[in-house]
Amino acid sequence: MHIHETIAGVRAALDAVRRAGRRIVFVPTMGNLHNGHIALMRQARQHGDCVVASIFVNRLQFRPGEDFEKYPRTLAADCEKLVAAGVDHLFAPGEAELYPEPQRYVVEPPAEHATILEGEFRPGHFRGVATVVMKLFAIVQPQAALFGKKDYQQFMVLSAMVREFALPIEVIPGETVRATDGLALSSRNGYLSAAERIEAPRLHRILQQTAAALRAGNRDFAGLEAAGMAELRACGWVPDYLAIRRKYDLKSPAAHDSGLVVLAAARLGSTRLIDNLEV
Repeated sequence: MHIHETIAGVRAALDAVRRAGRRIVFVPTMGNLHNGHIALMRQARQHGDCVVASIFVNRLQFRPGEDFEKYPRTLAADCEKLVAAGVDHLFAPGEAELYPEPQRYVVEPPAEHATILEGEFRPGHFRGVATVVMKLFAIVQPQAALFGKKDYQQFMVLSAMVREFALPIEVIPGETVRATDGLALSSRNGYLSAAERIEAPRLHRILQQTAAALRAGNRDFAGLEAAGMAELRACGWVPDYLAIRRKYDLKSPAAHDSGLVVLAAARLGSTRLIDNLEV
């Protein structure tokens, strides 16, 4: 695996890949890789000849008081995992390389995408995500890019960005990878205490219960959302939302709508977990 720390270096290497007629598939990450990331890397190989990963902890998508400073940086261990997964190139720039001056030009997703759900509780988050991904796309210039569906709203925002800017990039979803007890794999799971780790799968179980009720024909969306939130609170969680939305635009559904997704975000101790389940 070739490791590049500069924009010029990764561009030169990938220019050679393009001249050879090889299809570049890109998987951007913030590092601290787990099996969910590795599944994306392996899936990427099915969609192209050259797999490129990036590792960059993006300050722009963190609010003041969030975990930017303590977000785990595990580059050496990450590189070992990427090599084992068959990744060809890693772009791992420092902050001064990617943002040599203040990033004043930004991508501002529309409010109906960026101020609901995660955007309501993390204002500006999707502006930061969309801006860094657009910049990485400009540097890597892939033909395809993969994003995990655990961050369902992020996948929707980035898919819409690519479509509306007419970028020549195929956006490919990766299914959520879970532990055997159902907990969605996340870099933030490492923050959980032993007792919290035992409790954490409850979030997925509540999503499963809600999805089962929807499949059985229950269309009391508000009631199902309230019941899920109440169970989380009763078990010591601090939920931000549990919401039933239309899959294709994350708007509130009508009774006749099919193609739904149940999304949730909640704090367990000091750790904020998110998850979703398509119906």
